[in-house]
Amino acid sequence: MNLENKIIIAAFTKNGINLAKKISKFLDAKIFVPERFFSEGLEKIDAPLTEWTGKIFCKARAIIFVSACGIATRSIAPYIKSKLHDPAVIVIDEAGNFVIPILSGHVGGANELARKIASFLHAVPVITTATDINNLIAVDEWAVKNNCAIENPSAIKKISSEILEHHSVGVAVTHELQPAPFPVTLWLRPKNLILGAGCNRGICSEEFENAAKIFLESSGVSALSLKALASIEIKSNEPALVNFAKNHNIPFVFFKAEELKTVPGIFTSSEKVLSVTGVDNICERSCMLAAGEGAVLLRSKWIYKKDITFALARAKN
Repeated sequence: MNLENKIIIAAFTKNGINLAKKISKFLDAKIFVPERFFSEGLEKIDAPLTEWTGKIFCKARAIIFVSACGIATRSIAPYIKSKLHDPAVIVIDEAGNFVIPILSGHVGGANELARKIASFLHAVPVITTATDINNLIAVDEWAVKNNCAIENPSAIKKISSEILEHHSVGVAVTHELQPAPFPVTLWLRPKNLILGAGCNRGICSEEFENAAKIFLESSGVSALSLKALASIEIKSNEPALVNFAKNHNIPFVFFKAEELKTVPGIFTSSEKVLSVTGVDNICERSCMLAAGEGAVLLRSKWIYKKDITFALARAKN
């Protein structure tokens, strides 16, 4: 079963399972139960609870325990890494009175999801993060809502402390690489750049990664601002491109030659590329097409060792 980016509910009693079914319909979530409660429409917890939690922890978008807080806490404890990578974890008592986010309240969205569930159940959301209870902006939550990557999460604690003291804070929202403008600067990288790419067949993944790093750094932009990797359809299974997109957690989008031909604008033309692919340019045309209406070509075709080409576009949104 593919659990990537899914909401998972774990329930352990008859009352808890009944509540889980109600929540599942609302959230389109998967319900897991002990084997003795297994029936149609449910999934089995097929290992000791802590072991089972470990198997789903890095896959699920959110894990909801209909249980006591202690059960949830002990189950997730061995797998907690950081607020940037942990899934949202929420506990709900089996009577449905309280909805308690216990992990990844901001970046993982646990606080927002808890409020949503509580509203549906007419329950009380138990939110304990300081910025929320003081009705102040949580910079990490703002980053997620505005589709920004957080470059230096170590600064979040300092920035949040300053916000709680009603002091001015230093937050830079830009894809550009530049000197820090504040003594303590939290760098938020908007996901608005499309990397267009072409390469020879069988190019080494490490070489492609290194070339992309050189290209992005020389362009003065952060790799964290990449929204997608774009190319031509015949490269859709090229390992170097597929691996790059996976490593950077971005989609790999590709287009037919006929689609690329229709992209308006003046592009760097190559007779060789035209003879092989049916279109005179891949990297520039693909990044502009992927960026959509209002896109800006930030950097035109750049060649690395005659094996790889890159171009860069900025999406309007």
